[in-house]
Amino acid sequence: MGLFSAILGNAGSVNTDELNKNYGILLTEGENIELGFKLIRDVFIFTTKRLILVDKQGLTGSKTEYKSVSYKSITRFSIETAGTFELDAELKIWVSSELQPSIKKQFNKSVNVYEVQKLLAHYVLQ
Repeated sequence: MGLFSAILGNAGSVNTDELNKNYGILLTEGENIELGFKLIRDVFIFTTKRLILVDKQGLTGSKTEYKSVSYKSITRFSIETAGTFELDAELKIWVSSELQPSIKKQFNKSVNVYEVQKLLAHYVLQ
Protein backbone atom coordinates (compact mmCIF):
# COMPACT_ATOMS: atom_id res chain seq x y z
CA MET A 1 0.00 0.00 0.00
CA GLY A 2 1.47 3.32 -1.01
CA LEU A 3 1.83 6.32 1.26
CA PHE A 4 -0.54 8.36 -0.94
CA SER A 5 -3.28 5.74 -0.53
CA ALA A 6 -2.71 5.59 3.23
CA ILE A 7 -2.99 9.36 3.56
CA LEU A 8 -6.23 9.31 1.59
CA GLY A 9 -7.58 6.60 3.90
CA ASN A 10 -7.56 3.71 1.45
CA ALA A 11 -7.08 0.20 2.76
CA GLY A 12 -4.72 -2.30 1.16
CA SER A 13 -4.50 -6.07 1.55
CA VAL A 14 -2.35 -7.69 4.23
CA ASN A 15 -0.80 -11.15 3.97
CA THR A 16 -2.66 -13.71 6.14
CA ASP A 17 0.63 -15.04 7.55
CA GLU A 18 1.43 -11.56 8.87
CA LEU A 19 -2.09 -11.23 10.29
CA ASN A 20 -1.83 -14.60 12.04
CA LYS A 21 1.52 -13.61 13.51
CA ASN A 22 0.24 -10.27 14.83
CA TYR A 23 -3.38 -11.11 15.71
CA GLY A 24 -3.56 -14.89 16.04
CA ILE A 25 -3.97 -14.49 19.81
CA LEU A 26 -7.46 -13.04 19.18
CA LEU A 27 -8.75 -16.13 17.38
CA THR A 28 -10.93 -18.78 18.98
CA GLU A 29 -10.53 -22.52 18.47
CA GLY A 30 -11.30 -23.43 14.87
CA GLU A 31 -11.33 -19.80 13.71
CA ASN A 32 -9.15 -18.84 10.74
CA ILE A 33 -8.30 -15.55 9.06
CA GLU A 34 -9.71 -15.30 5.52
CA LEU A 35 -8.85 -11.71 4.50
CA GLY A 36 -7.28 -8.68 6.12
CA PHE A 37 -6.70 -5.04 5.28
CA LYS A 38 -4.58 -2.28 6.75
CA LEU A 39 -5.40 1.42 6.86
CA ILE A 40 -2.39 3.37 8.17
CA ARG A 41 -2.30 1.87 11.70
CA ASP A 42 -5.76 0.29 11.83
CA VAL A 43 -6.53 -3.22 10.62
CA PHE A 44 -9.74 -5.04 9.82
CA ILE A 45 -9.80 -8.81 9.58
CA PHE A 46 -12.41 -11.15 8.11
CA THR A 47 -12.29 -14.53 9.85
CA THR A 48 -14.35 -17.67 9.44
CA LYS A 49 -16.52 -16.54 12.40
CA ARG A 50 -16.52 -12.73 12.60
CA LEU A 51 -15.13 -9.39 11.57
CA ILE A 52 -12.36 -8.01 13.82
CA LEU A 53 -11.61 -4.27 13.75
CA VAL A 54 -8.27 -3.24 15.26
CA ASP A 55 -8.19 0.46 16.15
CA LYS A 56 -4.81 1.89 17.19
CA GLN A 57 -5.44 5.00 19.29
CA GLY A 58 -3.41 8.00 20.35
CA LEU A 59 -0.30 9.53 18.86
CA THR A 60 1.91 6.53 19.58
CA GLY A 61 -0.71 3.87 18.84
CA SER A 62 0.12 2.13 22.11
CA LYS A 63 -3.56 1.96 23.11
CA THR A 64 -5.53 -0.50 20.96
CA GLU A 65 -9.23 -1.33 20.75
CA TYR A 66 -10.25 -4.71 19.33
CA LYS A 67 -13.87 -4.71 18.16
CA SER A 68 -15.54 -7.97 17.22
CA VAL A 69 -18.65 -8.08 15.01
CA SER A 70 -20.33 -11.43 14.48
CA TYR A 71 -21.56 -12.05 10.96
CA LYS A 72 -25.06 -12.84 12.27
CA SER A 73 -25.36 -9.25 13.61
CA ILE A 74 -24.70 -7.77 10.15
CA THR A 75 -28.09 -6.96 8.67
CA ARG A 76 -26.90 -5.58 5.33
CA PHE A 77 -23.83 -4.39 3.47
CA SER A 78 -22.98 -2.61 0.26
CA ILE A 79 -20.00 -2.09 -1.99
CA GLU A 80 -19.45 0.84 -4.27
CA THR A 81 -16.94 0.10 -6.97
CA ALA A 82 -14.33 2.53 -8.19
CA GLY A 83 -15.13 4.36 -11.38
CA THR A 84 -12.74 4.83 -14.26
CA PHE A 85 -11.13 7.95 -12.81
CA GLU A 86 -11.63 7.18 -9.10
CA LEU A 87 -8.96 5.76 -6.83
CA ASP A 88 -11.02 3.70 -4.44
CA ALA A 89 -14.02 1.51 -3.71
CA GLU A 90 -16.12 1.64 -0.54
CA LEU A 91 -17.61 -0.98 1.76
CA LYS A 92 -20.48 -0.13 4.11
CA ILE A 93 -21.76 -2.50 6.81
CA TRP A 94 -24.91 -2.07 8.91
CA VAL A 95 -25.00 -3.83 12.28
CA SER A 96 -28.32 -4.81 13.92
CA SER A 97 -31.07 -2.25 13.25
CA GLU A 98 -28.94 0.88 12.83
CA LEU A 99 -30.09 3.37 10.21
CA GLN A 100 -26.58 4.49 9.25
CA PRO A 101 -23.74 2.11 8.40
CA SER A 102 -21.77 1.15 11.50
CA ILE A 103 -18.63 0.45 9.50
CA LYS A 104 -17.32 2.28 6.43
CA LYS A 105 -14.04 1.37 4.77
CA GLN A 106 -12.40 2.56 1.58
CA PHE A 107 -10.19 0.29 -0.50
CA ASN A 108 -7.51 1.23 -2.99
CA LYS A 109 -7.62 -0.31 -6.46
CA SER A 110 -5.24 -3.11 -5.46
CA VAL A 111 -8.11 -4.73 -3.52
CA ASN A 112 -10.74 -6.73 -5.39
CA VAL A 113 -13.84 -5.41 -3.59
CA TYR A 114 -15.90 -8.19 -5.20
CA GLU A 115 -13.89 -10.74 -3.20
CA VAL A 116 -14.74 -8.83 0.00
CA GLN A 117 -18.42 -8.78 -0.97
CA LYS A 118 -18.35 -12.49 -1.80
CA LEU A 119 -16.81 -13.36 1.58
CA LEU A 120 -19.34 -11.22 3.47
CA ALA A 121 -22.22 -12.72 1.51
CA HIS A 122 -20.98 -16.23 2.27
CA TYR A 123 -21.01 -15.68 6.04
CA VAL A 124 -23.88 -13.18 6.44
CA LEU A 125 -26.37 -15.10 4.30
CA GLN A 126 -25.89 -18.44 6.09
